[in-house]
Amino acid sequence: MTGPRYTPVVAALPATVPFVGPETQERVRGRPFAARLGANESVFGPSPRAIEAMARAARDVWMYGDPENHDLRQALAAHHGVQPGNIAVGEGIDGLLGYLVRMLVEPGDAVVTSDGAYPTFNFHVTGFGGTLHKVPYRGGHEDPEALVARAAETGAKLVYIANPDNPMGSWHGAETIARMIDAVPEGTLLVLDEAYIELAPPGLAPRLDADDARVIRMRTFSKGYGMAGARVGYAIGAAPLIASFDKIRNHFGMGRIAQAGALAALADQDWLRQVQEKVAAARDRLAGIARTNGLVPLPSATNFVTMDCGGDGALARRVLAELVARDIFVRMPFVAPHDRCIRVSAGLEPDLAAFAAALPAALAMARA
Repeated sequence: MTGPRYTPVVAALPATVPFVGPETQERVRGRPFAARLGANESVFGPSPRAIEAMARAARDVWMYGDPENHDLRQALAAHHGVQPGNIAVGEGIDGLLGYLVRMLVEPGDAVVTSDGAYPTFNFHVTGFGGTLHKVPYRGGHEDPEALVARAAETGAKLVYIANPDNPMGSWHGAETIARMIDAVPEGTLLVLDEAYIELAPPGLAPRLDADDARVIRMRTFSKGYGMAGARVGYAIGAAPLIASFDKIRNHFGMGRIAQAGALAALADQDWLRQVQEKVAAARDRLAGIARTNGLVPLPSATNFVTMDCGGDGALARRVLAELVARDIFVRMPFVAPHDRCIRVSAGLEPDLAAFAAALPAALAMARA
């Protein structure tokens, strides 16, 4: 008896996931974490209005969600000053990246990204047989000029950059991103991941023509809006590209509860401003904890702080393991030289106090 007849691409791939979740680690450890500071979630939560809207929507969850995401697309278009035809809604940025790669990348097609950048994008590219070309960071920043140059060299269909960046927390100004878009080679689409943009300094996002066919912008309700568990993301792009998502997307992928929550969250910009203030305060607190313990906190425009442990990847991995052993969930960059760092998400004061209490002993054991 034969088994499933996998495609050659899938048959050649290992069965992996980009991230090991804290729940998996808790099951292995046999106990919960005291502080969940590794997944860049917003512990400050969603707007109370969003919670109320989702509770009301739960009564109607026997119905599928609107397959056109009509109300949410209308509201997002008004929020950004674009047309609804410039907005695609999907299951988080991860889901939208998967759809985009499926639309544009065939086996052997070149795709450019940074070595050490968000791994889920790479996961989709390899899953559809694309060929990844990676350029190194320039210090703690992605390198727009090098990315564009490699795209020109390889004839890449896609070039990916996150601004602000994960895992380093760094960012480029609006002028730099605008120059990058102007330099994108003919036939290449720039994927501009702006997952953390609501938490960045004002004016960081360039004012772009939504119908500029050279770029697609990805946004999410997971970070600033505190709805990571609802999986709501959206893309802003040229109308023909956005319409093409309808050819392949899961039309019932967005649940009714998630749609209602996102619509209410978008309407409560006062709550978002409160979260921005809390995140900024938590970043300052994390930076202070790092400095007190001889670590170097990197500047951040996100809801996390990346901390240089002052050694190599082996030292940082020992620090991370010692923190996990002390019930503190954090993560770290995957690729050298950035794997000399750990990455700690913004949290409530009890979370940060637990991290501050565990860090000295974790460093001592790691250095020993």
